[in-house]
Amino acid sequence: MKLIIAIVQDEDASRLISELMNEGFGVTKLATTGGFLKSGNTTLLLGVEDNRMQEGLGIIEKICKSRRQIAASPITMGGSNGMYSSFPIEVTVGGATVFVLTVDQFVKY
Repeated sequence: MKLIIAIVQDEDASRLISELMNEGFGVTKLATTGGFLKSGNTTLLLGVEDNRMQEGLGIIEKICKSRRQIAASPITMGGSNGMYSSFPIEVTVGGATVFVLTVDQFVKY
């Protein structure tokens, strides 16, 4: 058995959860926050049998596509003055960060 941990952008989460559930995967949803853009992410936990792992990863890859987005980047001006300004930068968002762990034991009460 494997535990798939998928960190996806909120924009992709609902569609991904629906698709996974339609295909018979159990999903646990956790609300998380990204570090760089401080934007909402969703972390999904999927316990899957070894023979269904690639199917689950394929669904994640199909739904969670990366895309370019303009974001404001704060910069400090004036040294120790503490003045802040922002300018737009283009960043890649979306996609998925996925971890696959081997599960030694699974118990459901």
